[in-house]
Parts: sequence; C-alpha cells; structure tokens
Amino acid sequence: MNSHRCGWVKLSNEPYVNYHDNEWGKALFDDKALFELFSLETQAAGLSWLSVLLKREEYKKAFYDFELQKVILMNENDIENIIQNYNVIKNKAKLLAIVNNAKLISKIIIEFGSWSNFLWSYVNHTQIINHYENYKESPTTSEISDKLTKDLKKRGFKFVGSITIYAFMQACGMIDDHEENCICKKVW
Repeated sequence: MNSHRCGWVKLSNEPYVNYHDNEWGKALFDDKALFELFSLETQAAGLSWLSVLLKREEYKKAFYDFELQKVILMNENDIENIIQNYNVIKNKAKLLAIVNNAKLISKIIIEFGSWSNFLWSYVNHTQIINHYENYKESPTTSEISDKLTKDLKKRGFKFVGSITIYAFMQACGMIDDHEENCICKKVW
C-alpha cells in the first residue's frame, strides 16, 4: 500500500498530517468552510501555515466559529479582546482584515449567489489538477491566482497577495497540487 505523502508534510506533526490527508486539495464548496480557510490563509501571509494551523481552534473561538454574520458585526474592541484573550497571531491589522473581508464576502454573496460560486468561477467550477513529482516543482502563483488577487484587492480585501491566494486555491481544492505519488492525489 502506498503511504507516500507530499514532501512538505511534517510526518511527526499529527495535525499537519491530518490536514494534508483530510483537507488540503479536496474540493471545498461550503461558504462557511471557505470563509474559515480563506481567513486562516490571510493570517498565514508571511508566516508558516503550520503556525496558523496549530492556532485554528483559537481562531474559531475568537471569530464565532467563522459565522459570517457574526464576524461582520465585530469591531476594533472585539479585536483588542481577541489579542488579549486568545492564542492567535497578535497582528491587529491581520485580525481586522478578517472582519473587513467578511463584510466584502457578504457583498460577493449578494452579487454571485455564494462565496463558493464566485471563487470557483475562476476555474470554471472545475478543479485544476497539476502533475508534479515533487512539491518544490509547483508554482507559488499562477495567472489565475493573479487575476483573483487583482479582483479581490479591487474590492477592498486585505492580506490577499497572489502567493496567499494560490495557497488558498490549493488548500480549498480549486487546484490539486498533490505530488504524483501522494496517497491523496486524485486519480482519473
């Protein structure tokens, strides 16, 4: 039985292995789950994903389990409370970005019917499956992540550079960049 995982997975770290095996690269269409993952990816900008992943439960507690309508109502005092009382990355601008981005996502939902529909329209609602022997061969941006980033920035989103958006697209399965011999590689 093949037990190979993508080379970036730290096998000694159970949450990392679990994330890789059960989430990363799997097509995700649920708006709430996409909002959570998107928010966490923006927190990881400039940091390791593992540092955010290990704080995921604290982010969920701090941000009402990523209930969009509750996050939209949060203000600067709520963010100060989070900084003081939750084990999250203590970057006020990044934490405020979650609230800002939530407000903008709610507008996108009105415009496109769902956050999922908006995001997946960038890949024609079909997962892009790339073929790499080694994860180091995969790019960190693409033409599509550049376009999506430009659109998000134009709408006022924060912490959404093309590298962050490409990582998000990989994470939510818009792009399958699992290594060719990974146990999670989608086989056609």
